Amino acid sequence: MDVDVIVLGMGPGGEDVAGRLAEAGLRVAGVEGNLVGGECPYWGCIPSKMMIHAGDLVVLGGRPPDWAPVARRIREEATDDWNDKVAADRFTGKGGHLVRGHGRITGPDEVTVGDQVIRAARGIVIASGSQPAVPPIDGLEGTPYWTNHQAIEAETVPESLIVLGGGAIGVELAQVFSRFGARVTVLEGLDRLVPAEEPEAGELIAKAFVDEGIDVRTGVKIAEVTHGDDGFTLAGVTAERLLVATGRRVDLKALGVGAIGLDESAKAIPVDGRMRAAERVWALGDAVGKGAFTHMSMYHADIIVRQILGEPSYEAEYHAVPRVTFTDPEVGAVGLTEEQARQKGLDVRVAHTDLAASARGWIAQARGFVKLVAADGVLVGATNAGPSGGEVLGLLTLAVHERVPVRRLSQMIYAYPTFHRAVSAALADLDH
Repeated sequence: MDVDVIVLGMGPGGEDVAGRLAEAGLRVAGVEGNLVGGECPYWGCIPSKMMIHAGDLVVLGGRPPDWAPVARRIREEATDDWNDKVAADRFTGKGGHLVRGHGRITGPDEVTVGDQVIRAARGIVIASGSQPAVPPIDGLEGTPYWTNHQAIEAETVPESLIVLGGGAIGVELAQVFSRFGARVTVLEGLDRLVPAEEPEAGELIAKAFVDEGIDVRTGVKIAEVTHGDDGFTLAGVTAERLLVATGRRVDLKALGVGAIGLDESAKAIPVDGRMRAAERVWALGDAVGKGAFTHMSMYHADIIVRQILGEPSYEAEYHAVPRVTFTDPEVGAVGLTEEQARQKGLDVRVAHTDLAASARGWIAQARGFVKLVAADGVLVGATNAGPSGGEVLGLLTLAVHERVPVRRLSQMIYAYPTFHRAVSAALADLDH
């Protein structure tokens, strides 16, 4: 098959690139070994947030914890029972060629899928995504442990669950299953939950979990896992199910990037500001190691499409990457943490305010906080934790992205009584 562009991986970013290029009249081959649409709509963002929303209703609305309608909605509404016909038809309807199977780069401008060789006149876009990173713990291999896939597909709630890993995926799913009746234990190897975020965020989530009956254990090193009739046992804890949520990985060797001169043993593909990895090769999303977020892959996709179509483009910037942990309380963060800013040698100033000290926080009896990290008179990072933490994050992301001076932010009018007004209280500590 001869085409203009090969898109290797049809997750959110890959599908966007492939679809837009096909609409522009290019011959595009989209290669996908799993489901068109990728992780996000089938096992990630969409179904997990359905689960979280349902768990919130259990707590806030006093609804009985009935898992059946949640599982049914995920199966029928979100994933079409893990069938990608709608997404596949959407792409082919734009004129794209969908190639099913594992694609491997076998030479410049060439990808092989099974016994089919595809050649590209303009180049290749690597949009391969990532897979769960499962640690090499003695006794784990060969057991029926869960990754996020099996957790999302679960039709019943286990009586008990161990969550190995206290990052965003681990804590989100831990709270969901706890709210639907599972006895949950979270094991994290580092000294706090969500270790990539501010320490205050991990402390906040841990306190909320303890209040909800979730057993949180940090600083735990796992040497061995055993599995038998009574379930899984590790670190002295036994449970019916084990969810391994210890991060994501990219398999560059399986992609065959050595054929275009890239290091197959690397953790990610190095790219320039225009997402170019090599001559006529671009890469996006998880594969480039700038954050395993759907919004990151879509951001990269736009840059690449503009490059290929010869449209005015821009270089990728990473000083204001937003991310949200969708627990209750919800943690929204952008830019650098305090520790990261200090490691960069910046002259750091920090402000912190308790959400309960704000009028809206007091009214809602909400727990949370706003933490601002500033350097040279502008915000370089911020965290907003509490109800709708990810929504309030929009204000802070814009401020960090555009490097708005703290003085100007403190001169804004903040509606009263709102959760976002707590930002102005934190700014008051910086603007003097």
